[in-house]
Amino acid sequence: MPGRRCDSPLKNPSRAYIALGLEGSANKLGAGVIKHDVDGSTEVLSNVRHTYITPPGEGFLPRDTARHHREWALTVIKDAVVKANITMHDLDCICYTKGPGMGAPLQSVALVARTLSLLYEKPLVGVNHCVGHIEMGRQVTGARNPVVLYVSGGNTQVIAYSRQCYRIFGETLDIAVGNCLDRFARVINLSNDPSPGYSIEQEAKKGKRLVPLPYTTKGMDVSLSGILTSIEAYTSDRRYRAQGEPCEESEDIIRPADLCFSLQETVFSMLVEITERAMAHIGSKEVLIVGGVGCNERLQEMMGIMAQERGGLVFATDERFCIDNGIMIAQAGLLSYRMGFQTPLAKSTCTQRFRTDEVHVAWRP
Repeated sequence: MPGRRCDSPLKNPSRAYIALGLEGSANKLGAGVIKHDVDGSTEVLSNVRHTYITPPGEGFLPRDTARHHREWALTVIKDAVVKANITMHDLDCICYTKGPGMGAPLQSVALVARTLSLLYEKPLVGVNHCVGHIEMGRQVTGARNPVVLYVSGGNTQVIAYSRQCYRIFGETLDIAVGNCLDRFARVINLSNDPSPGYSIEQEAKKGKRLVPLPYTTKGMDVSLSGILTSIEAYTSDRRYRAQGEPCEESEDIIRPADLCFSLQETVFSMLVEITERAMAHIGSKEVLIVGGVGCNERLQEMMGIMAQERGGLVFATDERFCIDNGIMIAQAGLLSYRMGFQTPLAKSTCTQRFRTDEVHVAWRP
C-alpha cells in the first residue's frame, strides 16, 4: 500500500511499527495485525474474523453476542498472530474498539485487550469504530480528501474532514440503514448467513416492481423508520405472496423480491442525494463508501452514476475491509499511537455513543 503524503504531521517512522487490532462492536469478532514500515508503506499482515449468525427471522442479542466473542476470542487472536508470522512480543501496541456499538460485546473485547496489555506489557489504544472504517478505507483505496458515506448496521453518516476532525454533515434521525435492511430481512424470513443485508441485496436483483415508499430527506439528514413501517405493511397486503406461494400469472401480486428492490432503490437514492449535497458544499470530487452496507453493489453503482455526472470518482472496498474487522482498528489505532496517544488502563472503558466528530485526527494535516 502507498506511503503517506509528505505534508502529513505523521512522518515516516525510523523503524517498523506493528499493531494488533481487536473489533467486536456487533456480531463480528475480528483480529488483525498491521505493519507501518520505514518507507511510509502499510502492510496488512493478517485479518481474521468470526461472525455470530442467528437463525432466519432472529436478530442477535447483546448477551449472546458477548458470549460468542468471549468463546472465540483466543482462537481468532491466535490465528491472526500465526498468520502474521509474529509473536505478541513483537507488537508495539494493542488497539481495541472503544465504541460506538453494543455495550456487552464491546466490554467483552475490551476485557480481552486489557488482559493482553497486562500480560505482555503493551500499551493500549482505544479506537473509534467509525474512524477505523474511514482510515482503512482511505488507506486501501488511496482516496485523498473524499466525502465519506458511512453506512452500517448501527450508523448512517455523511462525513467530511476539516482541521483534524471528521465532521458530520448529515446522519440518520432514527435507525441506521443497515438496521433498516436487517430488520426487514427478518420480517420476510431471509437468511442471516452471511448477513441479512447480503440476502436483501441478492433478493432485490430479482425484483421487477417498484412499490411506492416514503422518501424522507430532511436537509442533510435522513429518516428510515417510516420507510421500514411502510414496507412491512406491504407484507399484509392482499396482493402480497411470500416465497413459494402459488399464484396466477395474471394476478396483480407483490413478491418479496419486489419489496427488497423497492427498499434498496428508495433508501439508496436518499443516501446518494445527501452525499451529493455534501460534495457540492465542500467542492469535493471524491466519495468514499465505508461500513458493512458499503459492500452493496447497487449502492456503489448508484453512487457511481452521481459521481460520474459531477466529474468525480467513487471509492469503495470489498468485504475484507468494509465489513467490521480487526485490521481497521489496528490501522486507526497505530496512526494514533504514532502521534503519541495511548489509553491508560484506568480509562480503557467503552461507550456505546462515541461520535465520529469527537476524535482528534492528529495524523492528518
